[in-house]
Amino acid sequence: MEKKECLECGDAIIGRKDKKFCSDQCRTSFYNRQNTDQNKFMRNINNILRKNRRILEKLNPSGKTTVTKTDLLDEGFKFSYFTNEYRTKTGKTYRFCYEHGYLQLENNLYALVFRKEYVE
Repeated sequence: MEKKECLECGDAIIGRKDKKFCSDQCRTSFYNRQNTDQNKFMRNINNILRKNRRILEKLNPSGKTTVTKTDLLDEGFKFSYFTNEYRTKTGKTYRFCYEHGYLQLENNLYALVFRKEYVE
């Protein structure tokens, strides 16, 4: 019989053949460590993206609205950081922070949208 070791602490595993961890605590610790941001740079980028998303969500409670560039900047929005772009058939480019997006209009106005397809 093959002796297996816990992937987290190295202790012997007792139980099912496919078991990888000796306890729930080891399993949780292992996956938490794997899912943390690897370095300060990644943490900073992810924090900026989350903040941008919160700002768009706050300024767009109804799912579709228009705001000024100043409204976004006053909240601390950083236009250089977004998760993806969506180009329409007419050539307009929406930028998204996860499911919340924005489109630059004329006169420093921005259309804010919520994309349900990203959530479902």
